[in-house]
Amino acid sequence: MGDPVRTATDRRWCEQVTLALHNSGGTAVRSGTVTFETHVVDALGIDWATIGSTEELPAPIAPGARTQETWTVCVDAWRVPLGMRVETRDVSVRWE
Repeated sequence: MGDPVRTATDRRWCEQVTLALHNSGGTAVRSGTVTFETHVVDALGIDWATIGSTEELPAPIAPGARTQETWTVCVDAWRVPLGMRVETRDVSVRWE
């Protein structure tokens, strides 16, 4: 898995997160999940909350294949008051 690339959206409680995936194993990845840890941050950079969410991997991923996927990651709008934003800082993948 590569480093996540974040892109802002027109909603302060959402962002696009793009992740490069590489199956370096000898068998296809048939399923799995991506877990996003999204931080609610104020204008000074203070982290007020971390909200987790999980999405399905784009499967199958053949042995040796590389793919890139983009997810729209959102938290509840009420969690992000005016002047605050979200940052998805931590991403983990569980392969099956």
